[in-house]
Amino acid sequence: MAIFKGSAVAIVTPMNEDGGVNYTRLRELIDFQIENGTDAIVICGTTGESATLSEEEKIEAIRVTIEHVKGRVPVIAGTGCNCTEKATDLSIKAKELGADALLLVTPYYNKATQKGLIAHFTKIANAVPDMPIILYNVPSRTGCGLEPETTSFLVKNVKNIVAIKAASGDISKIAKLMSLCGDEIELYSGNDDQVVPILSLGGIGVISVLANVAPKQTHDMVCSFLEGDVKKARDIQLKAIPLINALFSEVNPIPVKAGLQLMGKDTGTLRLPLTTMDEAKKEKLFAEMKNFGLL
Repeated sequence: MAIFKGSAVAIVTPMNEDGGVNYTRLRELIDFQIENGTDAIVICGTTGESATLSEEEKIEAIRVTIEHVKGRVPVIAGTGCNCTEKATDLSIKAKELGADALLLVTPYYNKATQKGLIAHFTKIANAVPDMPIILYNVPSRTGCGLEPETTSFLVKNVKNIVAIKAASGDISKIAKLMSLCGDEIELYSGNDDQVVPILSLGGIGVISVLANVAPKQTHDMVCSFLEGDVKKARDIQLKAIPLINALFSEVNPIPVKAGLQLMGKDTGTLRLPLTTMDEAKKEKLFAEMKNFGLL
């Protein structure tokens, strides 16, 4: 079933100074990722500032990514929305463009009930029946969480809902989910500070912010665990914790875009309401990137 095993980068969206998407820089970042071991590209996720991209920009970013990747790794398109119809339309378009899978976040702001979540995801999935779907549970962002029982119901009753990006931070609920679903679901960590714990519960990878600046190390952490070298995976995880903390010292993707700039990769501006990183926190990020061997 696996869409990918290892590390998928939730890739940033580079911007021009006028605020438009810089597709040339996006292609360069994709090459950097693949050359350094990233196992899949997630385009138009939270880290890609999807909330402030227009529908036209999302479609173009997905198209450019698929064309530039040329099948080297899977491309996963973030097509989630709090409007079921819009999410359905974008999911159909992403399938037509050739995406390998979809990432669907729980609908934000509306605060749907669990019954509403089942109806929302089922409608989208039925519109693209041959497209693998990864559910994305991040209640801290959306105000709306998928309960383990709800996810289990969807996985067992909707054939192309096959995976979840677990970013609730609640390990006990993730354990409960895996006890309900077992081998019927692919589990991906959505939190960089919980990769190894989630792998220990049956996870097969991470959809990562950290991978933007440390693609090789993130890939190695997951693959070492999956190959049986738990100590190496644990060592990478623990060594990365100070850097991960710095990458989330302000709301994502403010710090990770600053980190890429420190590496000499021009990611341009952020779209309002996101603003540039606080200088003291940026200095701390610089120090942690240096300690991790990135600078």
